[in-house]
Amino acid sequence: MNDKSVQVARYLLGFSWIYHGLFPKLLTVAPIEQRLTAALGFADEVSYVVTKSAGVAEVLLGLAILVLYKNKPLIIANIIALIALLIFVIIQMPVLLIEAFNPVTTNLSLIGLSYFLLQAGKNDSLQ
Repeated sequence: MNDKSVQVARYLLGFSWIYHGLFPKLLTVAPIEQRLTAALGFADEVSYVVTKSAGVAEVLLGLAILVLYKNKPLIIANIIALIALLIFVIIQMPVLLIEAFNPVTTNLSLIGLSYFLLQAGKNDSLQ
């Protein structure tokens, strides 16, 4: 994988986490986000805090990936988080799996970009 491809994977992955943290969670709480956290059984106020906290975590993860994209444990943690979030949706709201731009297509694409970063690290000095 050439350096330009690595940079594209890095920026798309980081941007995706930042975007999904900012827009549907921090700047506004999307109805789907409300339903997903409400499915956990929290009161509305707690659900709101959980959603906002998740948004902050996603933005921080996106920024970390932009800066530390050569860090193998970070990229592996990213893959694990994407798989865990997909499983969460499968369990809590499987109807979302057939919606347009659903978690299956989004998460699998991001896992693919993460895989490219890991593969690039095998030829590079990925830590």
